[in-house]
Order: sequence, then C-alpha cells, then structure tokens
Amino acid sequence: MSRAETGEAGSTGEAGGVAGGVRARPGPRPLWALGLLRSELLTTFRRWRTLALLGVLAAVPVLIGIAVRIETGDGSPAGGGSGRGPAFISQITHNGLFLVFTALAATLPFFLPMAVGVVAGDAIAGEASAGTLRYLLVAPAGRTRLLLAKYAAVLAFCLAATLVVAVSALAVGALLFPLGDPTTLSGTRIGLGEGMVRALLIALAVAASLTGVAALGLFVSTLTGSGIAAMATTVGLVITVQILDQIPQLDAFQPYFFSHYWMSFADLMREPVHWDDLERNLGLQALYVAVFGSAAWARFTAKDITA
Repeated sequence: MSRAETGEAGSTGEAGGVAGGVRARPGPRPLWALGLLRSELLTTFRRWRTLALLGVLAAVPVLIGIAVRIETGDGSPAGGGSGRGPAFISQITHNGLFLVFTALAATLPFFLPMAVGVVAGDAIAGEASAGTLRYLLVAPAGRTRLLLAKYAAVLAFCLAATLVVAVSALAVGALLFPLGDPTTLSGTRIGLGEGMVRALLIALAVAASLTGVAALGLFVSTLTGSGIAAMATTVGLVITVQILDQIPQLDAFQPYFFSHYWMSFADLMREPVHWDDLERNLGLQALYVAVFGSAAWARFTAKDITA
C-alpha cells in the first residue's frame, strides 16, 4: 500500500468510499477534524487501562490523607517533625486545602508522568499493533490531522489526570481536615476563595508540565509497532531523566531536563508569586513539544504502516 493510498487519501477522498467522498470536500473538513478529535477522546477515555490509571491517581490523595489523619490522631505534628514528605504536608492538619498541593507534589515525580507516558506511548504504536492504523489513514483525515488528534487526546488526559488528583485531594481534605484561609509559603494569609483559585492554577501548571512528556511519548510511539514497547520506553526515559536530574555532577545539563522545573508550581503559593521558574518550566515544555512534536510528525508522515 503506497503513501498515496494511505496518508494522502484525506486530500483526494478516493480511498474514503462513498461517505469519504462527501467528507473530503473542502467545506466539511473542519467538522471532520472535530469528529476525529471526538473519536480519539472517546477511545482514550473509554479504555479500561485509562480508567484504571485515573483510579490509581484518585487513590493517592486518599492514602495520603488517611496516613496523615492516622499519624496526627494523637495530636502529634504531621511528619512527626522528621521533615520527610512534600513541603506542604505539615500544613494539612491545619487546612485540608494543602492536601491538594501535597498530592500533586507526591504524584508529579512518578505517578502522573508514568500515566501520561502509558497513554502517549500507546497512541500510535497501539493502533499499529492492533492493525487499525491503516484503516484510520484510509479515512479522509490525513496523517497530520490524525497525529494532531492523537496529541490533543493525550493533552486532554494530562489535564484530566491532574484534575482527578486535585479534586480527589480536595474532597478528602475537606472530609478529614478543616478548611480555612491558607497561609502562603511567604507567611501571609490569603482568603479561602483565593486559595482555591491558586489550587486550580497549580493544577493547570502541573498539567502543562506534562506536555513535554506527552510529546516525547508520542514520538516514541511513532518509532515502533508495539504499544507495550512504546509505553515501557517512554516510562523508562521519564525515570532515567529524573535520576539524572538528581546527580550533582550533571548540574550543567539539568536545567534542560524536562523534569527540572516541575516543582516550580509551589511558587504559586508565595506572596507575591515568583514567576521566574514557572516561566522557565513553561518555556522548556514548549521546547520539548516543538522538538519531539516535529520529530513525531516527520517520522509519522514517512512511516510505512504496512510494515
């Protein structure tokens, strides 16, 4: 099967059958793109694997909240004064809102990027291993639109996964601990409403921090026809980069690792907000998206889907 019969079918409509011939006209193309995105979103979020990942992520704040509640049941301070755990954990007993920040800090180094790596790694390679990729490309979508739809679905999962952690943490925090005006890391007190807004901004910042991993996983997914291999490779790369980010001898290279500024979201809980590391993080993620997104496009548009 040649590229003209697969990837370029979307521009001619010849391979789309009776229905494809109508959809390939210039007018309905935006609607087709929206339909393709909707299909990818439904496919992604209906998979049992995706639901299981979201369930695990929702369980993490529950476990943290219960652990803190049990440990502080006798009135002792959270963490036992040992200084262990995320920076916000000592504040949870005074304000359940801090469970949101603690849960995001606990899941960002491993659980969230692992989940995103699994979904992104399976995006293209999973279709190839299932034998459905060639049929998707016969439809009047084209390779570029299909790749964009796949990446958009992965980004939607990034946001959904982060919000699942945040909402679960907020519910558990409100159930087990009092809610009130939070104290920022600068020592000033802000209103509960502003604290909720900052919690939402932190969740969005965490979701944006995962866009680089999503692009990397999508690129890896275009390199192989095995979904399991793509998922394992992506997760392995995420773990490797984070290990390298902790080695002092590599401090000259660490500012370029996608995970280096992940914890900068804590600066949103300062008064005033420190934007420097947050901006560096967003710029670094944009760089990874540009580099690996372009690499994924170059690979996918030239990929032999019959191999």
